[in-house]
Amino acid sequence: SKVKNTCYLMESVEHTDGQSVLTDSLWRRYSEFELLRNYLLVYYPHIVVPPLPEKRAEFVWHKLSADNMDPDFVERRRIGLENFLLRIASHPILCRDKIFYLFLTQVFFFYSVFLKYSFDLADSRLKALNATFRVKNPDKVADRLYGVYKVHGNYGRVFSEWSAIEKEMGDGLQSAGHHMDVYASSIDDILEDEEHYADQLKEYLFYAEALRAVCRKHELMQYDLEMAAQDLASKKQQCEELATGTVRTFSLKGMTTKLFGQETPEQREARIKVLEEQINEGEQQLKSKNLEGREFVKNAWADIERFKEQKNRDLKEALISYAVMQISMCKKVGFGFSEYSRYSQSAYEFL
Repeated sequence: SKVKNTCYLMESVEHTDGQSVLTDSLWRRYSEFELLRNYLLVYYPHIVVPPLPEKRAEFVWHKLSADNMDPDFVERRRIGLENFLLRIASHPILCRDKIFYLFLTQVFFFYSVFLKYSFDLADSRLKALNATFRVKNPDKVADRLYGVYKVHGNYGRVFSEWSAIEKEMGDGLQSAGHHMDVYASSIDDILEDEEHYADQLKEYLFYAEALRAVCRKHELMQYDLEMAAQDLASKKQQCEELATGTVRTFSLKGMTTKLFGQETPEQREARIKVLEEQINEGEQQLKSKNLEGREFVKNAWADIERFKEQKNRDLKEALISYAVMQISMCKKVGFGFSEYSRYSQSAYEFL
């Protein structure tokens, strides 16, 4: 059986003299976008790299299809991938990356460059810290809201059946049942509209993982710095003990000295010389790691500040639009219930 894959057409357009000219056009699979993002994570550890949309539908309410080949899901993922590229293109540093340019313009050379860079040899400790945990059976608000709306469909059916056996108040009951049915069916459109805003919020849910990756990289650099300082202090202590002939703490070397006697002066001088060379190398390494850590913090802090401005702007726009949608929904629901109340009241007057 043939394996079905979804490919996305990428078109690069150049705007010159008020005209749009198509410069490049090629097809990419989702896995190729993953390659690009992994490369960016490795070579720009201080940057909050934009996230990719879901490869498989994981955050869905039960009415939406979780099939990867579902047209609606494919379209939503296409929008997410396009947004991923736009985020990179608008980033002041990532937009100038050579690999990103090749990703947009060339098909085969793109693969050869990835093989050359061998970016998969990333710090395995980052992957060990990258485990995420997810609740297997989350309590979804959308499912509960869906149930609340749909139960009103039962009321609509009751009113409709009731109207069939009533003569004088049948019209009022029929109209009341109709408005209950309209209310029950409105949840489908509501949740579909909410899915659009959910995609925007999910992007920043995945952004949180990118932000954690920057923090984890800093923690690993700090750990390496502490280990280098500890190793340097240990070598200095060994050198001092050899020079003075005293052992401060219990050690295997001190025990062997007591068992087999002291080293000859020549042996001691040779060991001291080796330790002094190692101490010089350790001091240079410690200095280098200190500078590297400070540079990382400086660059990471600048990019996090840029990310915070972007986040505040995007989430503000999304939440305002969501609030407008909720207000419109509440107005429709309020109108439906007022009509239901009017027709049901006219029906009850006959009782």
